[in-house]
Amino acid sequence: MYTVTVAFRDDKEYEFRVHAEDIAGQTRDSAREWLHEEFEELECTPSNPVGKVLILDVILNVAKYGGEQRFAQGGPWARRFAASVALALDRPVVRIDIPGFVVG
Repeated sequence: MYTVTVAFRDDKEYEFRVHAEDIAGQTRDSAREWLHEEFEELECTPSNPVGKVLILDVILNVAKYGGEQRFAQGGPWARRFAASVALALDRPVVRIDIPGFVVG
């Protein structure tokens, strides 16, 4: 199991638990591909306009540009985001701090 938390403010954070059945049939590559597709679709601006866009930048920007409302609703998009982050990073606990622009 993975836990992915997306924090928009100290008092506004959303926690998603990702279980094995949530990521069944997906690979790390497919998770990264989905995140990159969302990055493009949301018209995210890379943190570093020169050079390669790192996966952490993609994750932070997709969360930011996706908006707090999607996470508050906890619908399919937010769950897919959490599952993709869990697979892409393969860490049991991930905290995405939007104001601090940090993935920890």
